[in-house]
Order: sequence, then structure tokens, then C-alpha cells
Amino acid sequence: MFVNKMPRYEILSPDAISVLDLGWRRIVSEVGVQFAKPEAIELFRNAGQKTDGEVVYLDPEFVLDQVAKAPREFGIQARNPANNVRIGGDNMVFGAVYGPPFVREGEVRRDGTLDDFRRLAMLSESFPELDSAGGVICEPNDAPLDSRHLDMTYALATLTDKMYMGSVVSGAAAADTIEMTSILFGGREAIEREPAVVSLINCNSPLRWDDRMLDAQFEYCAAGQPVVLTPFLLMGAMSPVTIPAALAQQLAEALAGIALAQLIRPGCPVIFGSFLSNIDMQSGSPSFGTPESALGLLCTGQLARHYGLPFRTGGGLNSSQVADAQSAYEALMTLLPTFLAGANFVMHAAGWLEGGLVSCYEKFIIDIELLRMLRAEFTPLEISESSLAFDAHAEVGHGGHFLGAAHTMERFRTCFYRPLLSSSANFERWLKLGGKDATARAGEIWRATLDAYQPPPLDDAIRAELDDFVARRRREFGD
Repeated sequence: MFVNKMPRYEILSPDAISVLDLGWRRIVSEVGVQFAKPEAIELFRNAGQKTDGEVVYLDPEFVLDQVAKAPREFGIQARNPANNVRIGGDNMVFGAVYGPPFVREGEVRRDGTLDDFRRLAMLSESFPELDSAGGVICEPNDAPLDSRHLDMTYALATLTDKMYMGSVVSGAAAADTIEMTSILFGGREAIEREPAVVSLINCNSPLRWDDRMLDAQFEYCAAGQPVVLTPFLLMGAMSPVTIPAALAQQLAEALAGIALAQLIRPGCPVIFGSFLSNIDMQSGSPSFGTPESALGLLCTGQLARHYGLPFRTGGGLNSSQVADAQSAYEALMTLLPTFLAGANFVMHAAGWLEGGLVSCYEKFIIDIELLRMLRAEFTPLEISESSLAFDAHAEVGHGGHFLGAAHTMERFRTCFYRPLLSSSANFERWLKLGGKDATARAGEIWRATLDAYQPPPLDDAIRAELDDFVARRRREFGD
């Protein structure tokens, strides 16, 4: 977990925040928000909100009263207590890519498999820059659709000892995730006392929360597990094309979802989610790593703090088809404002390629390098008498050099950032080492990392109980 002590980069004036505040209030009260689950409608109706079929017309003050019940900061426990995290405040928690159906390994693009899922989980475990393997690191298309959530949760629980994300494909899958997590941590009471799994609940923007996502949200919120309530906004498709309009819609959708979470279980931890970018108006394709996305990200951080909520946004997002220069500079266009905004929970921080369709092994390593560099850049500079190195000036004098100075010799191992991936060799040495570009070097690093991987220890009794649960549920699914 990285603690970001740098000042936040805030671009909205108080007047702008007031205009956006009025915007979401009009949307929830005049247009309303659709909740495609009768139990959700009943909760809102019983709380005095106006309903019309599946549409709820919300009193903005009621929404804010509910939002105020959510904690500003909370902890999530990991199997290894050293990997416990806190969400909120100055804390930044990073997880791997989430959701791609395809995988790229070098020149090969193919369907994701369960073996890919496991290998990506192992890579996530291996790099301290990641606090979580995430959830659906890739879609294991060779596993049965109705029970693959068991395989994924089992892999996350056993191949890593970091926090992980739960399945949201159905209420039953969410309940299975909660049960498996309870086994891992010693019972449901243990995870209700301190959450152990976080889950992504996406809004079907504009202004609709779907039944499957709501089914999962009800399960997780009832168990006191945090949910990331995320509007899915690609400007020009799921929202109007202007950034302010998208921000107002994002507030309306996210705050409405958070209000529901508090109706299910008052005080349930939540994360204000943001997935905001735009489409290419020439092709209609999603675009990532854009200036508009970066501006929306910075605004989201400021708005989340205004409403007293921890927030999720950012990651190594890009539209590139391969792990090339475009994939890196677009990822940096999103990761840099992620740090500037101080995002508390960052999904897609490693491995995202091709607009989120692909989990890429080489891009995973490129993103780890970016995270390492940004963490160094956002570590406050220590200025003290010793760091001024007056004695080094006295030793070297006029026109000399500091390579052999005592001050340098005492610090040369740690004074500068040492890259994982980048090459600073001269041309001749680079050629002698094979003349490999960053992508080729990244391929060597991820393979060597997997070769060196050692699974974190797990109590045999817990593993056996997980095995029994998965086997029983698989039989019940008919797999």
C-alpha cells in the first residue's frame, strides 16, 4: 500500500463544484435512477422515496444523509496480515487488470484460460507494487461458465496472500465468494468484523442498475463487504460528450448506488467508483489514456473528497493493440493523474491492453515499471542538513567530480531509482546484450518471475475445506 503524502491536484473551483452539485440533484430528482430489482425498489419506497415501476426519484438530501453513513476510511484484511490495506485518506491500493476475455503473450493473442488466470495471479503476488491480484485478471474461457467463479476465487485465495476481489456475475456467485472467504479467514463473523473481499458493482449507464449486479451488491453489503459502485461512462455513448455533464451523471449514479448500500446495511463500507473516458467520434470505438479522461479523473478525486468518500479511478488504461509506445504513453496519461488525484483504489494498474479486451503479460511488466517510478516520484523529498552535502563540496573543490567522493560512496547503492525494465546501457553494450527493446525485456522478466515464484503458505486444513466446498458446489452446478 502506497501512502501518498503529496498535495492533491485540484482543478475545480468552489463555483464549479456548486454547479455540478446542482446537476446531479436535478438528475436524481427529475429524471430518476432505475433499479432493476424489486427488493431495491421496496427499500427506497419504505424510506419515503418516490417510485414509478423500477425508477426511483430521489430526494437529494435523503441521498446525502445515506452517503454520510458510509465510512470515510476502512481496512481490508489479507491472508497475510502484512498485506492488509486501508482504503481512504492518503492510502493508494493497486490491483491488476480486471475483466479481459483475451490474453496476449508476446506475438500471440488468444482466449484467456484458467492457466493464464493462475499465472497472472502469481505475477500479482510477486510484485510488491500491487496490493491485490484484483478479481477477473482474465476470463478463463476454458472453465465452465456457471462455476468458473469458484476456480478464480480459489486461485486468488491460494496463489496469493493479498486481498482480492469477489465475483459479481450473480447473487449465487457472490454468496459463494463470501463463503470461501469466510473459510479462509475463520468464519463469517471474522470478515464482518473486518472486511476481506471487495467487489465491483458497475452501473449500466445511463442511470440503470441491473439486476445481476444488484443481486451481487445485496449479498456483499449484507455481509458488510465493501463494494465499488462505478458508473461506466464513455462520453458520447453512455453520457453526453461534455466532461461536466459526464461528471454530474457520474455523481447521480454513484451516489444513488451508495444510498442503496446504506439502506441494505447502514455503515457498510463503499468506494465511490469512476470509469470515465470517451469514444472516438470517428469510429465509435472506446478511447483510453485521453486528455479528457485525465481531466475527468482529476475532477472525480476532488468531488469524492467533497462528499467525504474514498474513491476508485485510474489505472494503466490504453487503446493500443500491442505493448508498444502507445500503450505506455497512454497508460502514463492515466496513471499520472491517478497519483495526482490520490485515488484510493486503483484497478487495472497492471496488464491492461486493447481497451480492456486483453490481459498482456509484457504490458504487466511495463506497468509495474511505471508504478515503481511514480511511487518514487510521489515520495516527498527529504531536505535536511545532511542532504545538502556541504562536506562533499569541501572534499571535491572547484572543477572536480563527485564520483569518488565519500558522500557518493556512502549512498551510491540507494541514491537514485534503479529500473526494473528500462535500459540505460550505451549502444554497444545494448547490442552485446541482444539489442532487445522494452517489450522483449518485459517478456524475459515475467517468465523469470514465474520461474522464481513460491506459493505463500496456507494451512492444510483450510485448503482442504476450500477444496471440499468447491467440489460440492461444482457438483451442484452439474460440472
